[in-house]
Amino acid sequence: MPEHTETDKPERKHLSVDAYLAIAGVLTLITLVEVGVFYVPAFQAFLAPVLLTLSAAKFALVVMFYMHLKTDHRLFTMIFTLPLLLALGVAVALLFLFGVFVG
Repeated sequence: MPEHTETDKPERKHLSVDAYLAIAGVLTLITLVEVGVFYVPAFQAFLAPVLLTLSAAKFALVVMFYMHLKTDHRLFTMIFTLPLLLALGVAVALLFLFGVFVG
């Protein structure tokens, strides 16, 4: 039986430290916007949809880059994306159910 070497595996290129720091900066900015939106009275009518959208963006960034789904098989991307979409659908349905979107 032949031995497998490191050269048999497809090489995956990882991001540089600067790229990870830039992504961390973007995540920090999104978090600051979330906190800011929460405390601005003018955004109270749109609070839930805005926070859901910003949270989904943060989830996507973390999953794509820090969990390396961007370079992994598409099946893993679907395993994380489909539950997110299901949870988002349930959250939006609950918002409609409890009258958050009704003026």
